[in-house]
Amino acid sequence: MRGRGLILAAPQSGSGKTLIAAGLMRHLVQRGIVVASAKAGPDYIDPTFHVLAGVPVGCNLDTWAMRPGTLTSLINELERQAEIVVCEGVMGLFDGGGPTGEAGSTAELARMTGWPVVLVVDAGGQGASVAALVAGFARHDPLVPLAGVILNRVASERHRALLIDALARHLPGQPVLGVLRRDTALILPSRHLGLVPAGEEADRAKAAIDRAAARIAADFDVDRLLALARTSHGDAPPAAPPGFPRFGRHIAIALDDCFLFAYEAVAMGWRAQGVETSSFSPLADEAPNPGADAIYLPGGYPELHAGRLASASRFLGSLRAAAATGKAIYGECGGYMAMGETLTDANGAAYRMAGLLPLHTSFAEPRRQLGYRVAALLEPGRFFWGDATRFRGHEFHYASIVGEGDADPLFAVADASGNDLGHAGLRRGRIAGSFIHLIDRED
Repeated sequence: MRGRGLILAAPQSGSGKTLIAAGLMRHLVQRGIVVASAKAGPDYIDPTFHVLAGVPVGCNLDTWAMRPGTLTSLINELERQAEIVVCEGVMGLFDGGGPTGEAGSTAELARMTGWPVVLVVDAGGQGASVAALVAGFARHDPLVPLAGVILNRVASERHRALLIDALARHLPGQPVLGVLRRDTALILPSRHLGLVPAGEEADRAKAAIDRAAARIAADFDVDRLLALARTSHGDAPPAAPPGFPRFGRHIAIALDDCFLFAYEAVAMGWRAQGVETSSFSPLADEAPNPGADAIYLPGGYPELHAGRLASASRFLGSLRAAAATGKAIYGECGGYMAMGETLTDANGAAYRMAGLLPLHTSFAEPRRQLGYRVAALLEPGRFFWGDATRFRGHEFHYASIVGEGDADPLFAVADASGNDLGHAGLRRGRIAGSFIHLIDRED
């Protein structure tokens, strides 16, 4: 029997849906319910809180970047392995990219899956106006009806009564499924790319999740919330074979607090294609498994660990040795920067990196780059992704390129609206990288 899913969405970012999703997951796990987690859109950080809640590593579900068959395959697997799938939305419910500003939105995922949407509303600073806000979201798209509301950051019992009365008068059919009072212990730390990943302040994050779980158990109608969950649409597109192409028989993946932005769906796809995967920690100065014929350096926070990376002689030496023996090495964003010549941190200190690509990057003058990307290989067939030539992905970083040397450009890039963004990334033989986090192949 397949599990059932629901989506926790919000009117805007910062409404508290990550902590409520993690707290709900923690509470359900404590009740002995088998839970799977999902995250709408291209977010690496929020799922770290799901894992800390005691749920196995979940999947990102991206309606813009993933082919329909890839999405169906992932959703089927989530519903196969759990009784309840808790999916956390991205940004505001209807926020996305592309010409309409809605491509890849939580609403698109809700339409595709049929999972009900519960709206998490930050009620701080609001009174009876909350009813107008919820009414707007409830009526905006008939194909994305709201199944209920959770009120967050409620100031007092009087505030709670005022909010619930306003919703009951203006939206009598819209159930309030839970109320979470304002609490300084329910605040998660943030920095330039969003929340601080859960592993960096694990004790503080776990305490917040446990406190949220206890409050949810006391103040939410969890049984009613679970009763809303539904199995995804039966008329979804047929599941596709694993989508993201492999580039080795054994891929060693860098994973630690510096390199943590790796999509679980990509690794799942590789394993489904028969690829053996192993992990290693550059921050611990570990070398990749010597049996690996390919190395993947995902994104993360090299700017916060540049000094440790520069002194990780075993790690850097192993990359250079792997390159010299013809192994495939691919890096994204933070991994791409680590493959370059130098990395300058926010204080202006420059550190030597692996020197595999003629790339110099800097955080001294941060400049945000954000958005969906279509990346087309400039030399199809000369790189290591077989017959794949076009990919979809996402770019989100504050680093700047301050110098590039003699190497072939890797991709021709456009944004989600089709605007030409020029070339991105570098390649030297079987060594390549770019700032784009690839999610799925397009062709």
